[in-house]
Amino acid sequence: MLAALISLSLLLLSASVTGSTAFEKKCLAFEPEKFVPGATRNVLQYVAANTTLTFPDNVAACNRGTQAVTANICRVALSINTSKQSNITFEAWLPEDWSGRFLATGNGGIDGCIKYEDIAYTSSNGFAAVGSNNGKNGTDGLPFFNNPETVIDFAWRALHTSADAGKSLVTKLYGKSHSKSYYLGCSLGGRQGIKSAEKFPDDFDGIVAGAPAVDFNNLVSWRARFFTITGAVGSPDFIPATAWKTWIHDEVLRQCDTIDKAKDGIIEDPMLCNFNPSTLLCKGNSTGNCLLGPHVQQLKKIFSDYRFPNGQLIFPAMQPGSEVLAVDRLYAGAPFAYSANWFKYALYNDPAWNASTFDFDDVRAAESLNPGDIRTYPISLSGFERRGGKIVTYHGQQDNQITTFNTIRWYNDLKGYSSTAAMDRWIRFFRVSGMNHCNSGPGAWVLGQGGNAAAAGVPFERKKNVLKAVVDWVEQGVAPPYIEGTKFVNDTVSLGVDFTRRHCKYPLRNTFVGANFKDPESWKCT
Repeated sequence: MLAALISLSLLLLSASVTGSTAFEKKCLAFEPEKFVPGATRNVLQYVAANTTLTFPDNVAACNRGTQAVTANICRVALSINTSKQSNITFEAWLPEDWSGRFLATGNGGIDGCIKYEDIAYTSSNGFAAVGSNNGKNGTDGLPFFNNPETVIDFAWRALHTSADAGKSLVTKLYGKSHSKSYYLGCSLGGRQGIKSAEKFPDDFDGIVAGAPAVDFNNLVSWRARFFTITGAVGSPDFIPATAWKTWIHDEVLRQCDTIDKAKDGIIEDPMLCNFNPSTLLCKGNSTGNCLLGPHVQQLKKIFSDYRFPNGQLIFPAMQPGSEVLAVDRLYAGAPFAYSANWFKYALYNDPAWNASTFDFDDVRAAESLNPGDIRTYPISLSGFERRGGKIVTYHGQQDNQITTFNTIRWYNDLKGYSSTAAMDRWIRFFRVSGMNHCNSGPGAWVLGQGGNAAAAGVPFERKKNVLKAVVDWVEQGVAPPYIEGTKFVNDTVSLGVDFTRRHCKYPLRNTFVGANFKDPESWKCT
């Protein structure tokens, strides 16, 4: 018996080695540049599982110098011309153990940073995964300067080019085309997914679009406005970060945390929170842990809709509960870098543009010029819907960079005269309480939404993983009724699960009906 087991083990090991060796040879013999118009090869390598890749040429600002790889892959890196003046840097990670599925990943901010963590995460789950630098390298806007073709790449062309190139390479390497195609992105990446559904409805069968930066031009203006509200660090009415992170946030929670009947440090539904900053107004000679009149007015502006003088909406208010991290960038007493870079280099082509002079004329200019057709605020996605495409979108309820109220507004406008039931057949929106921008926060925020550090702790199953949820919806017709998020102790998988919570499909909201807020059975979607 022992001899038989040893023989079987050696046979299986031999088969495994032979299979990997065959895939490695196939990979290294591949000539990907032949199958993608305008492509030049940068890298072709076989990468064995449990390897840590390094990217010595990666721009330091992208903060992605290394990436752990957990599956055997054929890595392809190309430079692809998108016009006479522009190109993208493209990566394809093609796994040996391929599921037949194709997936493209998105970007963030105004970055030109390939999300290697998302490509690694998805290729380890059997997807042939691709990504690009979205037409530029690094996190600043200088490459946009007098380069409208680069702006077009950033707005939509890079993703579409990546999808076309990736699908072609899949067919050539594996000898057959993909079965279904998917997209995964958050923030700018969420906007990219929605833009793709609008402009190229045939590119993807299923899209996961987190915290989508839709109505992009007005989002950039909304973010630029905060510097004109807060003033610079050291100015007479500037509110320091310590105040925002402590007693201002504490007062927000005092007013709104227990609206849902659960005192858990989480505002379950900010739509129900009508925060009144006047309670923080200093009384008498008091100066400690209170606000002067101009400070109260700042908070009222921040937590109110941004509108033109005639009342027309520009962008919805920031939701309360987000202030602890929002102060690090939006209320930091300096121009928000993404907005300043966009106005200088993509919109005006004027490096001398002064963010302190921002006003309604700049809002109008951003919307009317609409660089690269980046706006992305479709009120119909009929082409995508008709072909049977599915979208899962989610948004953290204490997002510190994009107010969740904007995604609610967009979903309602997209619905138009259609019923929620009709929308449910092809798009579902989940509000994630206690989630910051795309990840982190005090809530049950881990949803399998990308290659973050906690992703490995969530099983690849539809109830707990947004990507698997959209896969099963596309391939099995099983639509997700909710997404169950996970909160790990100190956001560390090895320390175990702190609690889970089922996040409701909008317009339903979570209602506390039990005794223990950490018990998922204590919550009900109503």
